[in-house]
Amino acid sequence: MGKATGFMEFDRLSEQSLPVVERLKNYREFTPRLTDQQIAVQGSRCMDCGIPFCTTGCPVNNIIPDWNDLVYRGGWKQASEVLHSTNNFPEFTGRICPAPCEAACTLTINDDAVGIKSIEHAIIDKAWEEGWVLPLPSQHKTGKKVAIVGSGPAGLACAQQLARVGHDVVVFEKSDRIGGLLRYGIPDFKLDKLHVDRRVEQMRAEGVEFRVEQCVGVQVSPENLKANFNAVVLAGGAEQPRDLPVPGRELQGVYFAMEFLPQQNKVVAGDVILNQIKATGKHVVVIGGGDTGSDCIGTSNRQGAISVTQLELMPRAPEKENTSLIWPYWPMKLRTSSSHEEGCQRDWAVATKELLGKNGKIEKLRVVRVEWINGIMQEVQGSEFEIKADLVLLAMGFVSPTQQLLEAFGVDRDGRGNAKACTDGAGCYKTSVDKVFTAGDMRRGQSLVVWAIREGRQAARAVDMHLMESSSLPL
Repeated sequence: MGKATGFMEFDRLSEQSLPVVERLKNYREFTPRLTDQQIAVQGSRCMDCGIPFCTTGCPVNNIIPDWNDLVYRGGWKQASEVLHSTNNFPEFTGRICPAPCEAACTLTINDDAVGIKSIEHAIIDKAWEEGWVLPLPSQHKTGKKVAIVGSGPAGLACAQQLARVGHDVVVFEKSDRIGGLLRYGIPDFKLDKLHVDRRVEQMRAEGVEFRVEQCVGVQVSPENLKANFNAVVLAGGAEQPRDLPVPGRELQGVYFAMEFLPQQNKVVAGDVILNQIKATGKHVVVIGGGDTGSDCIGTSNRQGAISVTQLELMPRAPEKENTSLIWPYWPMKLRTSSSHEEGCQRDWAVATKELLGKNGKIEKLRVVRVEWINGIMQEVQGSEFEIKADLVLLAMGFVSPTQQLLEAFGVDRDGRGNAKACTDGAGCYKTSVDKVFTAGDMRRGQSLVVWAIREGRQAARAVDMHLMESSSLPL
């Protein structure tokens, strides 16, 4: 793959972000793709390693060595075709996926991984620029109708695959715009909504119908869907946030991240939000160390926060993983996001004891340091301290999908409250209710965009098999 000696001749080159002072002025993306020539060099670093662990490390099983070799040799259009053969939306994954493929890259063992994510980003952006991304409507209709509940990456991937084999697909979305968490959970500076909009237009041209502000279980009954469609796919998100059950939780100024982030996305889209939750002129504390917490930091800084502090319950991860023990699996190591670089005080192994305020408004947090002994959290005696806060954002993950929807359909749930369905065998992605399927976060719990796309694609094949007794869709 690539140039036989490329990995020895060339260093990894990462995309260069705009300076912090520039990118904090707006909500636009700030990481332009590498040039065609730079990408060709990066593609040449792909080794002829025999077993491409990058492909198995990627949930959608992207055929990474092939498109690395193609961009090295100038075959950009074919690289786009290879990329799309396994991934409906590479512009999403090329921007917001954490790239488990790179952690699995053989070169990672003793060098910097091939810049797979940068190459993917460049291929799909060039494909759009050159007009290679076109609608692929089916030439033959099956007469079967499928309802998709939820328009996040799982629902969109499932809908596109089913439409392309001739089914009539209707996507039901409870919000006012299509995209799910892509639309209202991820800030525009990480994923410009242009990328969502043009995929929606492509899918409309392929025959997919979108119905917004249609909350299944409220405006649309499950009975209606089951009566009027040959199959239903539940593809909503893991929307129930993990709460912080401490004294003072009721104080004004304490919000879930997903109360805060969607409002700014709507403002960027041109909406007027009355009484918007804003960090302007405030001391902000973000509780939770994951991607959602990072998004809160970047948004708070753009809104003009005085200070931003991020608290994490777990201990600080090591700066570098022990590759010989971890590879090719996802390593636990300290990760610094672009939002962290923009300004943030980070603290680890800290638990919140109480939220303190005056006149019903948050003023500070009382926290304590903790240590983990044999997997059990223990407070460190005498380590309590206080942190000033005018705005507290809870970004501690999500525990389950919306239970009312699952109850309305009557599907069985697993121990974590997710819709219960297996992913292999004749009944894959089927729930306990006849002709009702499930995929994405609603089935597996909170996860990555790339897992959502994979599950949407596989659920589409399962639905097609159910309807037609055979399927041309890929596994």
